Amino acid sequence: MDTAAFLHDLRTSAFYRDQIVHVEHLPYHEAQYATLGSSLPHPLYSQLEQSGMAQLYTHQAAALQAARSGKNVMVATPSASGKTLCYNLPVLEAILAQKGNCALYLFPTKALAHDQLRNLKELVSSSLPHIRYATFDGDTAQQERSEIKKRANIVLTNPDMLHVGILPNHSSWSRLFRNLTYVVIDEAHIYRGVFGSHMSNILRRLRRICARYNAHPQFICCSATIANPQEHIERLVGLPFETIEDDGAPHVEKDFIFWNPPLIDESKTTRRSANSEASFLFSELVKHGIRTLTFARTRKLTELIYNYSKERLGPQLSGRISPYRAGYLPEERREIEQKLSDGQLLGAVATTALELGIDIGDLEATVLTGYPGSIASTWQQAGRSGRRGDKSTSFLIGLDNPLDQYFMRRPDFFFHKNFENVLTNPDNHYIMNPHVLCAAWEFPLSEADQVFFGSSFAEAQLQLEKEGMINKRGNRWYPSASIQYPSDKVNIRSTSSYSYTIFDSSHGNRLLETVEAAVAPQQIHPGAIYLHRGDSYLITELDMVAHSAYAVPTDLPYYTQARELTELQILELIQEKTSGSSKVCLGRVEVTTTVVTFRKKMQFIEEVIGEEPLDLPPQSFETIALWFNIPAEAIDQLVKAQLDLAGGLHAAEHAAIAMLPIFALCDRNDIGGVSTPFHPDTGNPQVFIYDAHPGGIGIAEKGFELVENLWSV
Repeated sequence: MDTAAFLHDLRTSAFYRDQIVHVEHLPYHEAQYATLGSSLPHPLYSQLEQSGMAQLYTHQAAALQAARSGKNVMVATPSASGKTLCYNLPVLEAILAQKGNCALYLFPTKALAHDQLRNLKELVSSSLPHIRYATFDGDTAQQERSEIKKRANIVLTNPDMLHVGILPNHSSWSRLFRNLTYVVIDEAHIYRGVFGSHMSNILRRLRRICARYNAHPQFICCSATIANPQEHIERLVGLPFETIEDDGAPHVEKDFIFWNPPLIDESKTTRRSANSEASFLFSELVKHGIRTLTFARTRKLTELIYNYSKERLGPQLSGRISPYRAGYLPEERREIEQKLSDGQLLGAVATTALELGIDIGDLEATVLTGYPGSIASTWQQAGRSGRRGDKSTSFLIGLDNPLDQYFMRRPDFFFHKNFENVLTNPDNHYIMNPHVLCAAWEFPLSEADQVFFGSSFAEAQLQLEKEGMINKRGNRWYPSASIQYPSDKVNIRSTSSYSYTIFDSSHGNRLLETVEAAVAPQQIHPGAIYLHRGDSYLITELDMVAHSAYAVPTDLPYYTQARELTELQILELIQEKTSGSSKVCLGRVEVTTTVVTFRKKMQFIEEVIGEEPLDLPPQSFETIALWFNIPAEAIDQLVKAQLDLAGGLHAAEHAAIAMLPIFALCDRNDIGGVSTPFHPDTGNPQVFIYDAHPGGIGIAEKGFELVENLWSV
């Protein structure tokens, strides 16, 4: 891709209004190779030679040597650095050394597991015919499942299937568990926040079951670059690790362009829609024949940008692009992946579902619609282009919020900023207790299980016993008779244990999609427009008892945005400190949210054309929050200057929420905030920042610890 020529075309277009605020040129990075202390088995080395991979990068060799010495290994290097060999080589070497050895590969998505299965097939090929491997997930045919349990050396699956399908049925997997030599966890940085806290408990259940079968597998984990790889992986798995961070892989030349939408109202500092900017860039790249992946933050925005781009491209090219996101049927996603890989599609608009290392061919450009929420995710998304070839281009479009605009003004801060910490909280009782119950279902609990679950295990066990979920007999705890398959009731992707189902009532209540309960009132309330593969559906009914919504196709030219009212009550003060002239507190709070209205916004121009009230019940949960006072002298100055105190507090709240992900790797939706000129529990003007998940996941604690850094950004 000739970046200079393409940028020249952009600058001379009628749409261009000085949006390019920075171009960072990243030079080519040469490969660094290493030799092994001892050679690989001949059949494996021959296969590597045939594939052109016989020379190992330094981090690949280091990972293999660490695994050979019996250590648990964490490889944290950038996207497209060849991390797959870091686990495939030691696993295949172990199986060649002893035919019965087995490995369990865990990927965060089914799509990634299937993609890595293809990579494994290419590596094993006909040279290693006795090594049997297969994916095991919800799409695996019933007739294939027993054969996989009986014969597979390598089983590729995802946390959901491990949690709900494999661990509760461990007796039928006894061959695998008795011979389990390695557990591989790919994309380990994905396991953060609520999902990571669930994953941590699943891995403790896995280790507990392995020990029952006298197996103590090594773990090999791979991650994008993060600030705390060793701390994160040891907290996630519960074992000591050796961490490898020096990247020996080559990386192609890249131009990283910061693109800031122009102001349309300078008095209000309102900017043109980032969705329109993304559609323009994506369409121009596709028109130039540049294979491009555009990322959007949500399902809705994915559909909107896709629709906008179809309009821009017209009938000749609109069929060469596609949306891609969670919620589509598996066969739909596989079809899109295949079309991207073989070149039938010139581009796609996707959520983070394509952020991970799925091989979708030779992409030349990426467009990021807004800062993804972390430095690590930004580089991960940008790294989807330039995996092959000699040059790539990435665009980061600034949203109209404090964090994105800070980066647009200070690109040097982004390019020289250290990566963020990954946070999990496996001891969160909202998350841990259900997993301890799952463990009791798998086989009875004993006091010795504290070695797997840690110091909070006794408290979780006691609480479950008080609630009548488990009963003690002798020195062991058993699930109560009323408990039936508890893992089926634990949604590991959120703290919600259920989801809402959307039906198309115009076609005999045909299933469209499912939506998490936590966001159902905002996304599928009566009157909402729900987008599916570029088509609009009007939500006609939301049944909050049956957890279902009903929709009909519509050609209404607008989409909807819900508006909610949030109130907060302080339940317990945990800690406080003085920072400068302000008091900062950390404590337990109850958050109550009510969706009160929704706006109608015209597609393409995004003009608000109406707002309608809603009558939905409030949703409440307990969590952890930090809050801080506004110094009295600052309030006096605001009053004297006749400035809006409530507006200033609200701006400070949003700025703190936007900036906190710089220090704690989390999604913006993992954090909530409330600000008020007078809070009844403190009697003061107050700004609250809270974990947007029941029980908290450690984000507020991190903000409390680093509040001075947060204020100084």
